[in-house]
Amino acid sequence: MEDLWFRPLIWTDYRLALLFNLIIPIILTIWAFVRQMDAIGRLLVIYWRVASLLMITVYLMAPGWLGENTPFQAFSGQMGFVTVLVARILIPISLWFWVDLNDEIKDLPPSFLKLVLTSWRWAVTVYSSLGAMVDVPFLSCAVSRSTLETPSCQVWLQVPVGYWSIVHQDATPGFLAFLGLLGLSIYVLYFAYFLLIRLGKQGRSALEQ
Repeated sequence: MEDLWFRPLIWTDYRLALLFNLIIPIILTIWAFVRQMDAIGRLLVIYWRVASLLMITVYLMAPGWLGENTPFQAFSGQMGFVTVLVARILIPISLWFWVDLNDEIKDLPPSFLKLVLTSWRWAVTVYSSLGAMVDVPFLSCAVSRSTLETPSCQVWLQVPVGYWSIVHQDATPGFLAFLGLLGLSIYVLYFAYFLLIRLGKQGRSALEQ
């Protein structure tokens, strides 16, 4: 894996994800609630709900490391390559989908917070779109266990394994796979509820009617 030409790009991608998907939104969330900007705060709450799929992806990917896994753990690792693509698609949609929040944010008086939020929304949209295009060829890693064990797939798992070694030192791969698949199941159920029930009732309005 050390010889793969795109390995530095993958590590850069993870660093950018840490910046755009975690650090900046945390700052914006705290900032919005301190300033009592309800529309911005509501948008960021929705963002965190959608972006939680990225954390679920970390738990799904880690058990697939180095092929030293059961079929259950391999399946978990394979699913991670699907969920990361889905997350990159859903995150930009969640930031621009809501008509009422878009109007409220647009009508806010000019401020540094509004400028940073708008810049971040566009940056995440561009970053996620480019990332999704990069992820598409690696969907092959989700096809089979043997494909997952190839270096070009395993290199994507290095950062999730690093997270595992720091945060869950004593956890077994099977337990991480269980947490990841449990989280994914809850996420899918909530998303199905949104699509089948809530979207039909409220449309593109984020606020309760």
